[in-house]
Amino acid sequence: MAINLQKGQRISLEKADGNKLQNICVGINWGAIEKKGLFGFGSTKEAVDLDASCALYDDQKRLLEVVYFGNLKSKDQSVRHSGDDLTGDMGGDDGIDNEVITVDFSRLSTAVTYVAFVLNSFRGQDFGAIPFASIRIYEGTPKRVTEIFAKYDIANGEGFKGHVSMVMGVFYKKNGEWKFNAIGEPTKDRKLEETVKTVTQNYL
Repeated sequence: MAINLQKGQRISLEKADGNKLQNICVGINWGAIEKKGLFGFGSTKEAVDLDASCALYDDQKRLLEVVYFGNLKSKDQSVRHSGDDLTGDMGGDDGIDNEVITVDFSRLSTAVTYVAFVLNSFRGQDFGAIPFASIRIYEGTPKRVTEIFAKYDIANGEGFKGHVSMVMGVFYKKNGEWKFNAIGEPTKDRKLEETVKTVTQNYL
């Protein structure tokens, strides 16, 4: 049974059968912006480049590495990025995530205590101007959803308009057990480096 979290909610990732969660995916699906022509006649599609990224920290909240479009795999290969999507769905919502980041907790370095997910609009396109943009954090693989832990609608969600950056959520290890904090908060940042700094200062 899927657990659809509200912002700020925290859950343990021990499953009903007592087994520990092993694999997590963060998928983002979004559309291109439709621009009306002169005097309202005709329209064109403007490509949208959103970037999902994952920042890894140790127990002292020191940044260890960032997996993003310029670094698609963590050093231990436990975190993988599907690659940079530069346009979004130009022909309408196809229901398929444009970018997916996967985490295999069983392979994750023991030095890692926090795994934070953030989203940035590379060209500075306002989340509120995008016709549809949704995020889901789930157990499974890029091609199979087993259990959804959190969903966010950033195109229509309250508070996202006027922003180009957000913190999606943070997995954190406590007493040897992984838990999840569904944050879902926009930030005032413009660049990935700024958003990662915001996570360090406010969300770990």
